[in-house]
Amino acid sequence: MPMPSRSAHAQSHVTSHPPSHAPDFTRPLAELGPVSALGIGTALGDPTDVEDMRYEAAVAEALAAGITVVDTAINYRCQRSERAVGRAVARAVARAKQSDGRRGGTLRVCTKGGYVPLESPPPSTKDEYRAYVARTFIDTGLIAGDDLVAGGHCIAPTFIADQIARSRANLAVDTIDLYYLHNPEQQLEGGVPADVFVTRLRAAFEALEQAVDDGAIRTYGCATWNGTRTMAGDPHHLSLELLARTAREVAGDGHHFRAVQLPVSLAMPEAVRLQSQRVNGIARTPLEAADELEIAVVVGAALMHGQLAHDLPPAARVIFPDAPSDAARALTFTRMLPRVACVTVGMRSAEHVHENVGVFASPL
Repeated sequence: MPMPSRSAHAQSHVTSHPPSHAPDFTRPLAELGPVSALGIGTALGDPTDVEDMRYEAAVAEALAAGITVVDTAINYRCQRSERAVGRAVARAVARAKQSDGRRGGTLRVCTKGGYVPLESPPPSTKDEYRAYVARTFIDTGLIAGDDLVAGGHCIAPTFIADQIARSRANLAVDTIDLYYLHNPEQQLEGGVPADVFVTRLRAAFEALEQAVDDGAIRTYGCATWNGTRTMAGDPHHLSLELLARTAREVAGDGHHFRAVQLPVSLAMPEAVRLQSQRVNGIARTPLEAADELEIAVVVGAALMHGQLAHDLPPAARVIFPDAPSDAARALTFTRMLPRVACVTVGMRSAEHVHENVGVFASPL
């Protein structure tokens, strides 16, 4: 595995002088410090050179506009999203070295691991996929056969350590600012018993704390999809209290479990409305529970992969009369949520970057 060629400390002088923004455009994200309330996501698109160039240009535009959070994952687009982010950030660092070093914010690179990542082009058949997994992960000892859930999800310590190393190489950073376990509830959905899941979660957190000690990551968290949207008692439910308690059991009050990423949108409002969590025996919404447990919340899927960017019902225009578009209405909803550190939105063009920054930068 080639080692990263650039120190993560160079990220502190990346962003250009941003335009004037509303006060709430900058929010605290645990010990990562102040970050932009809007982050750029990189999940969608085919694993092609064309999409790589679109993301590289969009990330560069986002940094210049004052966005300081870049969100990606090793399995996005066959690892190409991480690599596109790495190239865009490297160019921004190079430009920063030619200027006075006075920057509007500190870039935070966030990525995820848990799903088996592919290389481009991806396997074209199930047999090719199984052969790839065996050759790359099982035969090398990174994954035991029963570690793999649903054919492609793993949180075994050896796998997580390998994924962190691969992500650092892809991103060309020494230290990843925020590393998420990617949809750990996939283990439960794949049939892993609850007690076994708790054991696996603890081992994964031990590996993540070790990665912090080694300087490979600064903080860690969990990125979820269904886990917090199901009620306590559901076999696929992910308890934020369990996550926080596990981190304390592993590393005491000085643990580095700091964030949860979860979907929140006009179409998926459970984190705001559903009391799916319990903290000290009291029912709480995910946002309330995270606040009580001192876990930072990062919102994903605010536009539901573009589905909320158009054709919203007329009631949305009544609720958000000043928003210029349906996309702006959907993003205004997430911007106004309490207890949210950052909202990540997939962006692949300068036009979308500036439209979305405008939503978050304007006074409410």
